[in-house]
Amino acid sequence: MINHRLWLSGILTIALLFASGMAAAVPDIQHWRTANGVPVYFIPSRELPMVDVQVLFNAGSARDGDKPGLARLTNALLEEGAGNWSADEIADRLDRAGARFSANSQRDSAVIALRSLTDPRYLQPAVETVTRMIKEPTFVPDAVERVRQQMLTVLRERTQSPGAIAQDAFYQALYGQHPYGSPPEGTMASLEALTRVDIQDFYRRHYTAANAIIVLVGDLDRPVAGQLASTLVDSLPSGEPVPPPPPVPRVPSKTVRISHPSTQSHILIGQAGISRTDAGYYALYLGNHVLGGNGLVSQLSQEIREKRGLAYSAYSTFSPMRQTGPFLLSLQTRNDQVDTALDVAYTTLRQFTMQGPDAQALEEARQNITGGFALDLAGNRKLANYLGMIAFYGLPLDYLQNFVSVMNNISLDQVTASWQQHIQPDRLITVIVGGDQAAPASSSQQPQQE
Repeated sequence: MINHRLWLSGILTIALLFASGMAAAVPDIQHWRTANGVPVYFIPSRELPMVDVQVLFNAGSARDGDKPGLARLTNALLEEGAGNWSADEIADRLDRAGARFSANSQRDSAVIALRSLTDPRYLQPAVETVTRMIKEPTFVPDAVERVRQQMLTVLRERTQSPGAIAQDAFYQALYGQHPYGSPPEGTMASLEALTRVDIQDFYRRHYTAANAIIVLVGDLDRPVAGQLASTLVDSLPSGEPVPPPPPVPRVPSKTVRISHPSTQSHILIGQAGISRTDAGYYALYLGNHVLGGNGLVSQLSQEIREKRGLAYSAYSTFSPMRQTGPFLLSLQTRNDQVDTALDVAYTTLRQFTMQGPDAQALEEARQNITGGFALDLAGNRKLANYLGMIAFYGLPLDYLQNFVSVMNNISLDQVTASWQQHIQPDRLITVIVGGDQAAPASSSQQPQQE
């Protein structure tokens, strides 16, 4: 069997040597606003003659209201026709410019992304195309129906996936009627009921200057970056800022068992965790690296996989959002091992919360995180993703420069205290999908139903 601690030590040595040469190269973030007030975040990157652009809108599924799937359908339709251009013409224009476009919508935000060469012969038509997609989407009926059917197909496929079923059930059990409980993919009934008027109204309310942020990373100087940002959003209507989602209510512990014809059961265990601006984020992130965020050497993997062979992998993660996002522990195991795996998972989480990590494991996690941070920033796209997070959640402009020093200054006591403050092992949502799930769990370790 592989000695994972020796393996980790070697990886850490390589990562730290690499990071030491890049630590001083963490870029500064330039920040300004366009003439109509849209915040712009810019990092010059001269290594390649390319630029990555993101336009983020406060237009995720938390804004769906009683129409699940509306945010994602609206976002997906932006490339399906704009002004007098059809979807094929848009695709052809981007292809001739050698540009890459993508659009995506999650719970908090909707994102439009462009990657282009910075040579004006290619950048100008690419930016013109995306600008028209943002400000003049047509939402033609044929496109609406085509994309609706595509989303319905995805939903039908999700009904056959135990992992997707477990995820949807977990979010529903954790968030209930809170906007975060609305599935970004929608439901069969809601997608069928959405109209072109619904889409147009959602677009007019959310795709405005008051709800937009621009991120730029690439081979541009400041004046060109400023002009690019202005071109993208200056014609947007001002609009009104969308208020933040309401606070997430606490929910009692609950176990959901769903039958599915599979030989393995998908298990999700968790609760409401933290928001992205929570002061405890760094300590929780560091602690979770020990518990379940560091692959095969994490405590969960050691207890569940290495010692008992109950699962191929087991991990835990925080997914912070504008309001409290979930803390989630995930694994898959044979149907006849579900209760045993649950016992081990509950026990490991409870002991970690009560005792915290040991000093050596915490130091190894710290070095793994800080040693790999330079690699996390390698490449314009990775930088743009980080910058989008900083911009959308209003994190400090020196976040990238300070990340390593902040991590290095977190004490063992801080990790333990933050974990005990935010995680309550007696208030867990547990979802099990697979096999015959008719009987309740017999484990004495299972949190009690409230």
